[in-house]
Amino acid sequence: MASGNAHPGGTPTALVRELRASVRGEVAFDATARALTTMDASNYRRVPLGVVAPRDADDIAAALAVCRAHGVPVVPRGGGTSIAGQATGTGVVLDLTRHLRTIVDLDAGSRTAVVQPGVVLDDLRAAAAPHGLTFGPDPSTHSRCTIGGMIGNNSCGSHSVAWGTTADNVHSLTVARYGGDILRLAPGAGGPAGLRELITGNLALLRTGFPELPRRISGYALDALLPENGPDPARAFCGSEGTLGVVTEATLRLVEAPAARALVVLGYADESAAAEAAAGLLPFHPLTVEGMAADLVREPAGLPRGGAWLFAETGGATPAEARAHAERLVRAASADAVDAAVVTDPAGQRALWRIREDASGTATRMPDSSEAWPGWEDCAVPPARLGPYLRDFRALLAEHGLRGTPYGHFGDGCIHVRIDFDLLSDAGVARFRRFSEDLASLVVAHGGSLSGEHGDGQARAELLPRMYGDELVALFARFKDLWDPDGGMNPGILARPARLDENLRFEVLPKKPVDVAFGYPHDGGDFSAAVRRCVGVAKCRTEQTSGPSVMCPSFRATGQEAHSTRGRARLLHEMLAGAAGGVITDGWRSTEVRDALDLCLSCKGCRSDCPVGVDMATYKAEFLHHHYRGRLRPAAHYAMGWLPRWLRLASPFAGALNALARVRPLAALAKRVAGIAPERGIPVLARERFTRWLNRRRGRGTFIFSSDRIATLWPDTFTEHLSPEVGRAAVTVLEATGRHVLPAGRGLCCGLTYVSTGQLDRARKVMRRTLDRLGGTLGDPVIVLEPSCAATLRTDLPELLPDDPRAGELAGSVHTLAEYLEAYAPDWEPPRLDRPVTGQTHCHQHAVLGAAADRRLRERAGLGGELEGGCCGLAGNFGFERGHWEVSVACAEDRLLPAVRGAASGAEVLADGFSCRTQLAQVGGVRARHLAEVLAEGLERGARH
Repeated sequence: MASGNAHPGGTPTALVRELRASVRGEVAFDATARALTTMDASNYRRVPLGVVAPRDADDIAAALAVCRAHGVPVVPRGGGTSIAGQATGTGVVLDLTRHLRTIVDLDAGSRTAVVQPGVVLDDLRAAAAPHGLTFGPDPSTHSRCTIGGMIGNNSCGSHSVAWGTTADNVHSLTVARYGGDILRLAPGAGGPAGLRELITGNLALLRTGFPELPRRISGYALDALLPENGPDPARAFCGSEGTLGVVTEATLRLVEAPAARALVVLGYADESAAAEAAAGLLPFHPLTVEGMAADLVREPAGLPRGGAWLFAETGGATPAEARAHAERLVRAASADAVDAAVVTDPAGQRALWRIREDASGTATRMPDSSEAWPGWEDCAVPPARLGPYLRDFRALLAEHGLRGTPYGHFGDGCIHVRIDFDLLSDAGVARFRRFSEDLASLVVAHGGSLSGEHGDGQARAELLPRMYGDELVALFARFKDLWDPDGGMNPGILARPARLDENLRFEVLPKKPVDVAFGYPHDGGDFSAAVRRCVGVAKCRTEQTSGPSVMCPSFRATGQEAHSTRGRARLLHEMLAGAAGGVITDGWRSTEVRDALDLCLSCKGCRSDCPVGVDMATYKAEFLHHHYRGRLRPAAHYAMGWLPRWLRLASPFAGALNALARVRPLAALAKRVAGIAPERGIPVLARERFTRWLNRRRGRGTFIFSSDRIATLWPDTFTEHLSPEVGRAAVTVLEATGRHVLPAGRGLCCGLTYVSTGQLDRARKVMRRTLDRLGGTLGDPVIVLEPSCAATLRTDLPELLPDDPRAGELAGSVHTLAEYLEAYAPDWEPPRLDRPVTGQTHCHQHAVLGAAADRRLRERAGLGGELEGGCCGLAGNFGFERGHWEVSVACAEDRLLPAVRGAASGAEVLADGFSCRTQLAQVGGVRARHLAEVLAEGLERGARH
């Protein structure tokens, strides 16, 4: 079998030519396509030759036939969230997510659905919901994992105590083998020649060799082929991790979804107490029994008292019935639980479930911010053995000097854990191997399975003989050979596996920190460590979002992996790998990385929404800083990156420049020269700067105020030159609280536009000058009206000037208007406005500043309703740059514009960011206002009456 390394010098030309002639879908062997698929969500990395995105089943068969003819291996890939390494490969990756996403049929009467392998689980559940049905298995990646991937891994999820694994919910499969021939697998029939003889010749071994437990995912499920079990070849195919063939179509069983649900959260003294209690809840038939401990919880978020918790969901035909089941559970648990809560509100349930679902990312950082990794992510033991197993597991961690925080499906005895392995040094990797061997023996001693959900992949398959014995593992290899005699389907996985300490994704990264501009305080100043934050859980690939979430607007606009946070992190990883084996070899000069980052809006949504805190906006600024160092930049970087300077120079000529901008040929020429999208309108310059107005206002009389009655307002570039009406409104509000308003200073700039265009040397110069000009006012509370500027001062300032204590002092003094009013004028009552609101929380406010104080202020003013999440799509310079118009509009159409169009009559359109207001005006034809403007109008109306 030829491997991808058989072509070290370049692309295998004949293979590419024949694939393009045979497949109607995309065939990509370029560096970007390869870099995006080198890794999944595991510790492993394998570099493919190229990627094929088949359009249909015929394309899959054709690609498999061509690859077999050339002796090139194939790995089918869904959402790429596999944690054991089975979604990486050295040959051709079949990307089944791009086109094969059709729900072919959904029959509510028979409770079945026929789907293609690239269907995202949440899409199937949404289609089934109107019929009162759902697909039972629901891993935490349900918003982006695919049905094909779930079949490959035999995925489970939190509801498996009620509805089982994916294998329990598959009726039949259509499968393409290596070479392209098609098999139909259904109960009682199907499979390659020789399969029946293999089974009948080994009945005794198959009847005694498999442990009985609900979460046995390891190895091949050959016991499903026993006569007394059907045989069921479709069930046996589930969990084969792409090593037997490629699913082209699946017929699934659906289950009845409870009309109402209640969530019981039980608090226990510690993890062991929760584990011991879990099995005792199963006789009450809950839908879920999930467990987690306090060290995985970032915020209490409504959890009851305790050091560990069980999440148990109940269902019913009515809310009262669901609640009654929940209260029955609470009574049953009362002897052991220290506290309990029953949540019936759907929003409250979602908030609590989000804590549990984000654990797969949260667990990648220890409390001291050190890194933790998968590898032993999902062992399972009989539920009754969970307590003793966890105690032994903790002791084994201590013996090896390792740390980890277990959580997971306690009702099924399945434990997830990320462990602080040192996978960067030879000694650390050796300890990883020793621990893996010892843990495998421990799991087997408790009657468990090495994998209870995510499959064996490369992480555990080498150790399968410890669980099954050599004879049964040899039978696994014979089973694989019947399906794939040429060994072309995902070699190195399950049968004849690679060693668990080979192909580690960290070995190609630089051994020393690279020279960077930002401080990366949460990653020890190491850019490689910052990039390593992306472990591949791919929450950024969620196409449908709700609530306040932002990440990742460019992916939702394009649907392309390269435009997701994960995709960009993968490209940066390969760039850092460079000469050590990376796909991208030209470092900071990489055009592949530049092009992928080009559509990053720098919304910072990933900073808060990514479970591991990837901050792609910062990484983008860092990359642009190095990429263009000593070189000519795009025109937009000079036009909009230097915007504060140009606006100061233009201010005296605002009237004339506004008139010239209304002359279309002149405006078109100016936009062409400045690199601005021709579809954009040029914003109108204020005839009078905000600070000039404020100074004139101060000159009308003599004011004597104590220092605690002075409010300091930051004159950001946008308020100063483009929307001074926002500043004037803020002054009205602040004066209503009895404050006298002073500007923070003259010529101040946070450096935002320089940061967003990657002009970091210039940004630091501007920031230092600002700190110098603030002088003795440093540390005083300062109100910043523009969310992007406030976010820059809070985060980018101290991270670009980590050695200047003044930067941290200023960052700590920044307040939004709502935060200031809450902290320094808590007794002030805003005007009662009593009308609904619509619009969007600014993406930087969501990601960096937080919107809780604004929400409370709106409630006190009678401004009802919630603002949308997401990003407006303009995002500072992004939406103005030539070539970004379509994506910018698509982002606006994702959530913001539909929310505004669907708002109640008379709703107030709120947008605190200048970009958001500009986007609404230019794309939606809607006038939006800053919250300060709405409050000031209410105050003035009240004064008139």
